[in-house]
Amino acid sequence: MKRVAVIGAGTMGNGIAHVFAQSGTDVTLIDVSSAALDGALAAIRKNLDRQVKKGTTTDADRDAVMKRITPATDVGRAAGADLIVEAATEAPEIKFKIFRDMDRASAGSAILATNTSSISITEIAAQTAHPDRVIGMHFMNPVPLMPLVEVIRGLQTSAETTAAVMSAARALGKTPVEVNDSPGFVSNRVLLPMINEAVFCVMEGVATPESVDTVMKLGMNHPMGPLALADLIGLDVCLAILEVLHRGLGDDKYRPCPLLRKMVAAGQLGRKSGRGFYEYGK
Repeated sequence: MKRVAVIGAGTMGNGIAHVFAQSGTDVTLIDVSSAALDGALAAIRKNLDRQVKKGTTTDADRDAVMKRITPATDVGRAAGADLIVEAATEAPEIKFKIFRDMDRASAGSAILATNTSSISITEIAAQTAHPDRVIGMHFMNPVPLMPLVEVIRGLQTSAETTAAVMSAARALGKTPVEVNDSPGFVSNRVLLPMINEAVFCVMEGVATPESVDTVMKLGMNHPMGPLALADLIGLDVCLAILEVLHRGLGDDKYRPCPLLRKMVAAGQLGRKSGRGFYEYGK
């Protein structure tokens, strides 16, 4: 991949741009908000500065990475990219529109990937004239640190598209795992019911959030408790994924906990809002 475009300059988008640019690829980072782009570039530089302090990169390499990232507010700037990765809000209609725009901008010459954590790849691909070139490329947060990329094949994704994306992920130093399109894929189909059950434990008075997380960390050797992880992911994102699982698989074991719904309605979304199951300083 000589040139990559990333659409969406949020946490995941700037992380994806970071790792591609650090691998030597020219990246166009696209967002409708200039402020979001400024924030993304500042976040990437901050993460690179941290790497410099740790001795894992140099000042010169950091500067070279930053020069490879070009911000833009027009999706048409994705034209000419070998790979376009969408990392926008986890809302179907927003993603559908972006993919229609991406398909027009690329004229069928680019692989179109989505970083969605739960929305059907097949349904997204149906918005385009080239569904064989559409695939899921689900990075984990934080992108520069987490080694996994879940590569999700839609119903019409070609073997050539899959092989190219698997290769691109390996070139980033990641470990790609190929899965088929299904609600929640593998990662969130397994993870979110655990988080949901942890929320039920709190709602039913079985234990405090601190106690639930301590049991899972010390008893199950998890690096982070499920409720602290939910706060990191965003409780609104957790709720959205559970609703996809509940609707897509039709099983009440995926029914979102009422406490989770209540917290999202109250704006208690986790780290990004300053309060979730825990409180966070500015």
